[in-house]
Amino acid sequence: MAEAVPASGGLRERKKRATRAALVEAAVRLAAEHGVEHVTVDAISATAGVSTRTFFNYFDSRDEVFVMIGADAGDRVRRAVLAAPAELSPLEVLRDALAAELGEIEQQRELWQLHAEVLRRTPQLLARSIGAHLADEAGLAETLAERIGAGSPLFAQGRPPLADEDDQERRRALGLYPRLLAAVGTTAVRVAVEHWSVRQDEAAFADVFRETFEHLAAGLPAPPRSGATSGSPAPPDGR
Repeated sequence: MAEAVPASGGLRERKKRATRAALVEAAVRLAAEHGVEHVTVDAISATAGVSTRTFFNYFDSRDEVFVMIGADAGDRVRRAVLAAPAELSPLEVLRDALAAELGEIEQQRELWQLHAEVLRRTPQLLARSIGAHLADEAGLAETLAERIGAGSPLFAQGRPPLADEDDQERRRALGLYPRLLAAVGTTAVRVAVEHWSVRQDEAAFADVFRETFEHLAAGLPAPPRSGATSGSPAPPDGR
């Protein structure tokens, strides 16, 4: 949902992130109240306190504000993956990069829930959102391949978007491990958010997120009966 705004980065970059987040929040709240079909770019811009021209500096169309809200965050995650200390495992690198972008989820939970509801009520936006998510996941897989030394010249910096005509060639060049790691990581985020959202009075999101990746790092062994916590049922008869 609305992107976390880390303390790092210059003043101009922080202002850009804040403006983008304000536009996203305005769009989601207007859509939740009036329905997406009744929300205009002018209304979104006015609610966010910027001009329509400024809106189009961040988004190519009205629908994109509901779909491409994680583009900047995805770029930062990929940069963090490449910049992480060499001694970290690929899973640890991915965990830390994602955690840095999810630090404000607890403060933004209402907006996350509103956005999910808007997408559920608008099938065409949901379909576009899924497509954008898959493209971003593939880009993350390319970056992980570069990180672990399994990349190719197709994964070099400055590569075109995955919707480009070279898309299929790039996907064939991408190995199974980085694809799986990217998919597992992004799925872990979704599961952690969903699990925490209905148990907010029981645990902090950061704890749920950490536990999710601990399960992955351990290889997903079945939990012992006595350790069936966080809403996980125990296997019958302890088996």
